[in-house]
Amino acid sequence: MKVTILGNNSALPAFGRHPTAQAVTVYGEMLLIDCGEGTQTQMQRFGLKWRNMHHIFISHLHGDHYFGLPGLINSMSLLGRIAPLHLHAPEPLRNILDQILKVADTILSYPLHFHPLPEGIALLEDNESFSVTCFPVDHRIQCHGFLVERKTKGRKLLPDKCREYEIPAIFFERIKKGEDYLRKDGLLVKNEWVTEDGPSAKRYAYCADTIFTDSFLSTIQGADTIYHECTYLEKDADKATARYHCTAAQAAQVAKLAGAKQLLLGHFSSKYKELDLFREEAVPIFPNVLITEEGITYEI
Repeated sequence: MKVTILGNNSALPAFGRHPTAQAVTVYGEMLLIDCGEGTQTQMQRFGLKWRNMHHIFISHLHGDHYFGLPGLINSMSLLGRIAPLHLHAPEPLRNILDQILKVADTILSYPLHFHPLPEGIALLEDNESFSVTCFPVDHRIQCHGFLVERKTKGRKLLPDKCREYEIPAIFFERIKKGEDYLRKDGLLVKNEWVTEDGPSAKRYAYCADTIFTDSFLSTIQGADTIYHECTYLEKDADKATARYHCTAAQAAQVAKLAGAKQLLLGHFSSKYKELDLFREEAVPIFPNVLITEEGITYEI
């Protein structure tokens, strides 16, 4: 489970940084979270393939989080996409996209399924590989964060060992679930002889634009990695409060209270060219802090 940062700036592109977008990869499937201006260009630049993407999640309708979406949707159609795409977003975005497609007389080459975000906490997607839950944060307009949870797929088979102990393929699924295998000659093949630990469950919390609050801590408690906005430094804390954003120190406090293992900082204001101070302000509160960089992929 990994996250690749496509854009880590706030409202305006500046200093080579782009508006918010990131790709979370779970067992090879890519989930796009937010889609700021230039997202499809960033995907091309960093080698991310939309053919592995079936879900897009939009946190709220400030432009730096969705202005790249119409172009991406249209480009996938021009390139012949046929697989369905599921868009999870605030309800008003449905009409916006419908109008854009209508005035251009565009008919997409693939089914686009729109799923409006509810006001509260809700399970948006749940399959054998992962689940995605949305949770409200506290911003100037309705805004949600997203919790992506990778599920374990059981034990990992060791093919050479399975052949050595003459285990038939029809029994592999039961082996992956932890069962032993009794051979016809009476030998009980212990599970640990032919398997090793598989991928563990993982939790990634994307905390979208928000003022400092503990209102969603119960949802993200114990997350392996938290991405939290930190638009401002402490010297501009008054601006952060007035504009419903956070400082780096406040983001670190959230990670500490949530018992997270790792904190990724992003959504930087265009007023700051250098970003080292963001980490310096966060580290005394929560030591395992990384300043996100576009094009870098982080292990969850």
